[in-house]
This record gives sequence, C-alpha cells and structure tokens, in this order.
Amino acid sequence: MPLKKIIDPSKVNHFARWLTRAERIVITAHTQPDGDAVGSTLGLRHFLESLGKDVHVVLPNPFPDFLRWMPGSRDIVFYDRNKTFADRLIVGADIICCLDFNTPRRVGPMAEVLVASKARKILIDHHIDPEPFCDISISMPEMTSTSELVFRLICHLGYFSELSREAAECIYTGMMTDTGGFTYNSNHADLYYIIVELLQKGIDKDVIYRRVFNTFNESRLRLMGHLLTTMRVYPEHHAALLTLTKTEQQGFDYVRGDSEGFVNIPLGIKGVFLTGFLREDTERTLIKVSLRSVGTFPCNVPAAEDFGGGGHLNAAGGEVHGTMDDAIARFEEMLVRRAALIEEHAPHGH
Repeated sequence: MPLKKIIDPSKVNHFARWLTRAERIVITAHTQPDGDAVGSTLGLRHFLESLGKDVHVVLPNPFPDFLRWMPGSRDIVFYDRNKTFADRLIVGADIICCLDFNTPRRVGPMAEVLVASKARKILIDHHIDPEPFCDISISMPEMTSTSELVFRLICHLGYFSELSREAAECIYTGMMTDTGGFTYNSNHADLYYIIVELLQKGIDKDVIYRRVFNTFNESRLRLMGHLLTTMRVYPEHHAALLTLTKTEQQGFDYVRGDSEGFVNIPLGIKGVFLTGFLREDTERTLIKVSLRSVGTFPCNVPAAEDFGGGGHLNAAGGEVHGTMDDAIARFEEMLVRRAALIEEHAPHGH
C-alpha cells in the first residue's frame, strides 16, 4: 500500500529549492518539549545532516530524562541554558524549521529572536489554527503527530532511502508518545504502513517502548500510588481528576517527566472517558492542565475555552493562573458547564 501524498506538492517543491541553497539550518519546537517535539526535531536533524547540512536543534528548555537515550539528544542546545549561543545560531541560520507549535508564543522567551531572524522559516505542525509567521506552512491537524508529518515530508522529497535508523528511531518515538503508545488518535491505516517502513530501517519498537515507558525511578511509582489515593472521580460526568502540588512533588523527589502519562491512568476506570491532571508549577503561581478523552469527546474545546490552551481531539491542555483549589474549582465548573456535551459523546457501553 503506497503512502498517500497529502502534502501540497508546491510546498514540498518550495522547501526542496530552499535546501539546495541553504547550509545552516536550525530546528526548534515548543517549551516543555514532549516526545513528539524531541522526536520530530531530531528525526529531521538526522535527515538534513545526511544531505550535508550544518544543523542544530535549539529547544526552549530541557525535556524529560526518559527521552535522553534518543540519538543526537546530547547535542541539543537549550535556550534557557545557553542563550548567547542559541541566539547566534538563530540569527545566522539560512532556514529555521518550526516543529510542533503553531504560534511563536509556544517557544517562550525565544520567540522574539525567532520572529526577528531573517532566515527562511517553515512550519511543520499538527495543531489547529496556526499563526502566519512562517514563509511555508505545512499544518495538518489530522496527523497523529508532527513526527508523522516529518516522515511524510521526507518521503515526498524523495529521500526515504536515505533515512537512517537513528532518524527512524526518533520519528517512531514521536509518533508513539503522541498517541499514548498508539492507543488514541491512531486509527488510520497509513500510520501502520509508516510503522512497517520504520521497522525496515532497523528500529526495535519493543526496546523503544521500554525506554520511554518502563525506565522510571522508584519515586515515580510511589508518586503514582499516592496520586491514585487522592484521585477524584465524577461518575455523573464520566470524568476523573488527578492533582499534584509543589509540596507533593518535593516529597517524592519529583523530576521533569515523572508525571508523564499519569493523566491517562483514570481512563481505565469503567465509565470514565474524560480525565484531567493538574500540576502546580514550581516556579510560577499557576497550574498546568492536561486533559485526555477517549472516543469523540473533543477535550480541546474545554482546553481552549476554559483553560486558555488547546490541543487535539483526545489530548489537550492549558493552565490556570492561581492556586490548586482554584484549578480544581475550574475543572469542576467545566464539568457542569459541559454536561450536555459530555453526555452527547459518551461512548457506547459506558
């Protein structure tokens, strides 16, 4: 089964012309980089380096420890740790590839120098409503991940045979993490065709799964158990909520990434198809909000309208400026406000 060519050919050709003239390329993604942000940027970097380009990945800040095994991760430049060098790379780039974000705001303090750079800019992303800050915009919200979109772009450019095992590992990791291990937003045949192609590059998907999902420390498991004891369940709204305060983070030696995937756990409760996870920020007075759903419930709607964020049908997020009590109250108010929408999208069998 051939891969459907769904990216506008004129955009592919436009980018191909850029590549023939460019030497210095910067690839970047959003703050608090997740598996898709890291996987897509590193996957694209490995590919562009195979073309003989001078490529740097510049991310706003570090990513979770369970992604540090990825090939090339040690060479990533973090803006919050090396601003002077990062600024020099961004200003001196011929091309800047903006991956997995739809607005300059998503790169935090890096936004000003990114927008001001004279480099040609291409957006490769799968979030809705992209802002027009790039010369080429490849925005496809129907994609499972930006990593899948990077794979498709490489194929459309005619370079699949040059794709290395290292690039394939990174792309697969991004696809896997942005679908919860292929448990949501992953029900289309093309995705599995791509997986077969990546397997043929020599990746070991079982090893990748273990590295991402089964290499956490003891304190994370104890934290998980604690959060399950404090979990709130709202059976009348088919919903559940997990919360994590700064005090709890300190008590369990919390490190970046320890709570990855927690928001999905309550979806295993019979009758629950909407979950929330509220985590108190350790540096600012705000609560980070993660939402997950199964079936057709659009959790990106409350993420955008109730929590000032956004995302995808089954995975979205936002924030609440205030205390944990404020955030819990906001979540519960959202459930009441969205009661009719929740009932409308309740999966069969719930």
